[in-house]
Amino acid sequence: MPFIALGLAPALSRAAADLGFTTPTPIQAEAIPAVLAGADLLATAQTGSGKTAAYALPLLQRLAAHGHAAGPRPVRALVLVPTRELAAQAGEVVRSLAQHLPARPKVAVAFGGVSINPQMMALRGGADVVVATPGRLLDLVQHNALRLNQVEVLVLDEADRLLDLGFADELARVLALLPAQRQNLFFSATFPAAVQSLAGGLLVQPRRIDLPAAPAATDAVVMQRAILVDSTRRAGLLRQLIQEHGWQRVLVFVATQHAAERLAAKLHRGDLYATSFHGGLSQGARQQALAEFKERRWDVVVTTDLAARGIDIESLPVVVNHDLPRSAVDHVHRIGRTGRAGEGGLAVSFVTPGTLAHWRLIEKRQGMSLTLEVMPGFEPTEATPTPSPGSGGIKGQRPSKKDRLRAAAALSEKPE
Repeated sequence: MPFIALGLAPALSRAAADLGFTTPTPIQAEAIPAVLAGADLLATAQTGSGKTAAYALPLLQRLAAHGHAAGPRPVRALVLVPTRELAAQAGEVVRSLAQHLPARPKVAVAFGGVSINPQMMALRGGADVVVATPGRLLDLVQHNALRLNQVEVLVLDEADRLLDLGFADELARVLALLPAQRQNLFFSATFPAAVQSLAGGLLVQPRRIDLPAAPAATDAVVMQRAILVDSTRRAGLLRQLIQEHGWQRVLVFVATQHAAERLAAKLHRGDLYATSFHGGLSQGARQQALAEFKERRWDVVVTTDLAARGIDIESLPVVVNHDLPRSAVDHVHRIGRTGRAGEGGLAVSFVTPGTLAHWRLIEKRQGMSLTLEVMPGFEPTEATPTPSPGSGGIKGQRPSKKDRLRAAAALSEKPE
């Protein structure tokens, strides 16, 4: 089915083809007609499925249909994202999709970590579309660089992150600045129950789109492996796997910025071109590291969960969880960096004796079961920890709320 069959203008269909979308992806095929019809939308689809184009194409068609008056341009479409990298990436996609329109809309991108002055200058004369992180958007409003009282379409990209507690206050302040009558489009790879409840209060009779979530959707293109290894030998195993299999580009996830710096330095000393990528770096350093990785100038980039969402690296072959993610949701986003656009990929998770219970919990919540491999020469010797009294137990081994209730009920039923 061609894009034009979804109701898109020829100029937008051509721009989609220029970006490699010869036919609509499933999320695009379902979302575009709904957005064109003016419906609120709550859409769930795996990473790499073309979500940005799914909202950008109908959004641009709406703007083109109404044109713009002479004088300063009011912000008519607002796209909120949780990270600087996603803001830059989404803004680039929107601009690319608008390239063949007779009257191109002005697209402004704003995020923190850099000087606000160039972004204020870019907003002189207004903008039709603003792609921004919530904090920097509020800064620009406070500086009178833009107003949000004429926004017609609000998009939350990676909505689960924007609706969680980390962004709740900033998002509430942004929503208070928007007109009550508007179209709301929420896109994400995952929507936990708590987020769905909150979204229900913001959307009006939304159209719900649920495409297969990451484990089921990526099984065909992403092969997963889990390897049991001592915590102190993970770096050596990683280096051996890279050299043995000839992996050209590897994205390695760790838990902290310090761990990213330390592991990257260790790999670099082992004759691998490795660098770090995390929130503690300047925006310029982050952009340079990401651009050079995409250009295949680095063998390995060691990162925190900063790179787990919104980062699109074409044909990335391997992702490694050096440190396990905190949750199954984070695991979904991490492995979603590979196997994108239908290409194959490999996701490897290092499981230490101390994180074995946590890994089993991730498996359970993802509905998967992987054979736990042991590599020759890296047989684990560390003991599995046992919880000390009063410590709260080990993650993955703590009794659930249901287990505690069952135990209490069984105790109350015992005869005295």
